[in-house]
Amino acid sequence: MTSPIRIAPSILSADFAKLGEEVRAIDEAGADWIHCDVMDGHFVPNITFGPDVLKAIRPHTKKLFDVHLMIAPVDPYIEAFAKAGADLISFHVEAGPHPHRTIQAIKAQGKQAGIVLNPGTPASAVEPLIEDLDLILLMTVNPGFGGQSFIHSVVDKIARIRALIGDRPIALEIDGGATPETAPLAAKAGANVLVAGSAVFKGGPSAYAGNIAAIRKAAEAARGEWV
Repeated sequence: MTSPIRIAPSILSADFAKLGEEVRAIDEAGADWIHCDVMDGHFVPNITFGPDVLKAIRPHTKKLFDVHLMIAPVDPYIEAFAKAGADLISFHVEAGPHPHRTIQAIKAQGKQAGIVLNPGTPASAVEPLIEDLDLILLMTVNPGFGGQSFIHSVVDKIARIRALIGDRPIALEIDGGATPETAPLAAKAGANVLVAGSAVFKGGPSAYAGNIAAIRKAAEAARGEWV
């Protein structure tokens, strides 16, 4: 069965002065998931928002909240983000000494669990964890800032992770620099969830639907035989 391409706009690129309106706008424009980048200024060089902001925007959409925790330590905050409305919580394998325990903590909250690999993190890092995962997220930029350029060397890693996943029901997501030009590379290699920030939010709300559709169309046209 073909796994659909999902577009997950990152609200990191939204207008924070009207975040609820922005979430509603991307929902109506065709977003499949809402990607929420949480940064702590410690694990990555930027600070974004915490669970209170997530809770505030949760009523504005019924779409899946894909919460990407770029924080360390991660375990003490899982419950708060789960209660704030996260549906899927992903964390970086380097964020704590016991990633399997972190996955268990996420599942204990009734949420889906994902692991995140930075561009410099080897694909082999997911192997001991793969049976317990709902999602694997590959960073196609170095984490910490929006608007960066896609790192093309990650495409080979996408293909390796797709082979590792096999027929398991695990989503393969990429985050960083996704555009109509780069999305086909990721989709052909095996990614089926594409996080896009500036490429979605450029041009304001009237452009969101066209921006999302352009990324989706480009990705779907390039999909490989793995589907």
